[in-house]
Amino acid sequence: MSEASEPLTCVAIIVGAHGVHGAVKVKSFTQNPEDFSAYGPLLGADGQIVLTPKNPRPVSNAFTMRSPEIKTREQALALKGTQLFVPRSALPEPEDEDFYYADLVGLEVKSTDGKRLGTVRSVHDFGAGDMLEIQPPKSAEAQASWFHPFTKQAVPKIDLKAGRIVIHIEEAVMGRAPNEDSPPEQT
Repeated sequence: MSEASEPLTCVAIIVGAHGVHGAVKVKSFTQNPEDFSAYGPLLGADGQIVLTPKNPRPVSNAFTMRSPEIKTREQALALKGTQLFVPRSALPEPEDEDFYYADLVGLEVKSTDGKRLGTVRSVHDFGAGDMLEIQPPKSAEAQASWFHPFTKQAVPKIDLKAGRIVIHIEEAVMGRAPNEDSPPEQT
């Protein structure tokens, strides 16, 4: 069974084996961590079924579970690092002002003054908050991609229908944080 013609959304990743009978340990990326297993069989990036979740159980920031596709510990270990996807259509439609990060990839990025800055390459969570990775326009292709905070203040407008994100850029000046009215005190 292949769902490759339909866009896929990554919902989890296999982080290792659990036990000796072929169970896997899976880290979920869904808002409600247990939801990763509610959308049917989990697919690889190629759209082929990797595993069908059976009785996932929470264990220290992840889940363990068995699957009919994985029968031995060696098979489970070989899948470590495998991203698990579901068809985008299997996911519920987001509420207003909510969106799936996968829907942001490829959107045009403009500044609040209308300057075209590039496109969203991906969305990352490095632990201190979500960041948009922005690929500069083709005219500036020699430049590396850059990161911008993904907060309401830093990204005041997202228009999925128009395929555009508007970002607000503030830079620190002379050792001062953005929006800081007075310079830092010298001692």
